[in-house]
Amino acid sequence: MTRPTDPRRRRFLTRSLLATSALLLAGCDRLSRSDAMGRLFDAGEALTQQAQRLLASRESLAREYAPEDIAPTFRANGTTNPQDAAYRRLAANGFRDWRLTVDGLVERPRTFSLDDLKAMPARTQITRHDCVEGWSCIGQWRGVVLGDLLAQVGVRDAARFVVFHCADRYRGGDRYYESLDMREAYHPQTLLAYDLNGADLPVANGAPLRLRAERQLGYKMAKYVMRVELVESFAHLGRGRGGYWEDRGYQWWAGI
Repeated sequence: MTRPTDPRRRRFLTRSLLATSALLLAGCDRLSRSDAMGRLFDAGEALTQQAQRLLASRESLAREYAPEDIAPTFRANGTTNPQDAAYRRLAANGFRDWRLTVDGLVERPRTFSLDDLKAMPARTQITRHDCVEGWSCIGQWRGVVLGDLLAQVGVRDAARFVVFHCADRYRGGDRYYESLDMREAYHPQTLLAYDLNGADLPVANGAPLRLRAERQLGYKMAKYVMRVELVESFAHLGRGRGGYWEDRGYQWWAGI
């Protein structure tokens, strides 16, 4: 008999819950304008998150793959060449003047250059990117473990979420942003990645720095990260739902 903690059963139940959530997301631009549907989305999200966390341990890892599984080209999606003037100046200079700001509910707000991040202990992992659109791609990522970076600045007790502010404006609209709770932020596979498949991260894939949260769907993987902010709530951000796509009806919890 298969026990509830069997990895196969855990994956099956989690994917079943995600499939149900995906059905709810169909037509989200129209349905999200309904207060009743908004409450339904929220209830479904809470159920999915609670169920997955009952089935998976705090430290359970996303599957990692062998080098021969790496895709020849890692698919780029969403914004692939930000038109923000400040970003384009940084890119033209090879990101030598780029700085990551880490602030909010921290004891020691700091800025980090790309060299600063590369001097910190790094993690390399070969993982699969799963997009809500239905495609997947395997790539090798190298970067600083987010938990190590947070240790550099000292997280205050009031902090509940880590917000990633980005340089790109999707389709010329609002600036992209995403967020994780502290549990996912401290997961050992959650990286701020600066390297893809053994080379500097390409612009199309989020240079110079992008988020890799391997237990989450692809829209959580913020690209072109410029600032990391520790917050207690999302009230002052966008439409208050914790991310660019969440503000447009997607679920905030996107665990797989």
